[in-house]
Amino acid sequence: MVKARSVGIGMDYSPTSKSALSWAINNLIEEGDRIVIVHVVSPKAEPTNKQLFQDTGSPLIPLEEFREINVYKHYGLNPDPEVLDMLDKVARTKRVKVVAKVYWGDPREKLIDAVEQLKLDSLVVGSRGLGVLKRVLLGSVSNYVVLNAPCPVTVVKGPPPPKA
Repeated sequence: MVKARSVGIGMDYSPTSKSALSWAINNLIEEGDRIVIVHVVSPKAEPTNKQLFQDTGSPLIPLEEFREINVYKHYGLNPDPEVLDMLDKVARTKRVKVVAKVYWGDPREKLIDAVEQLKLDSLVVGSRGLGVLKRVLLGSVSNYVVLNAPCPVTVVKGPPPPKA
């Protein structure tokens, strides 16, 4: 019996994070795996229970609960029907368990925390495709995670920008 894998997907609802989710569903996720959607919310956000979970992140939130609008608001998130539909479909078709976890703080550090705390077998993140100068000034989340995560990391480029 092959051990079910636990695959984390960094999600901020940007086009690149949606591309990362789509790529993971189509190329990585297998029947019986567990998908952990990892949200990292700005430390400036003030959801009702942030202080309770500031250091460890939220408890794992099952997909069924995560669909409820009050749960989204409880954690300071905005629901995205497209992402929820993708997760519902993969849960049904590949019989995977889908959960979410919310962290507050620097995405670089919190994605590494998620890998370690949740014992993820793999992490998939999107790349915003910053130019060299912006990457040097702002730092790249995906680059940091690739260099520091104790598991394999897949960086998925987003869709190409529309032509003018």
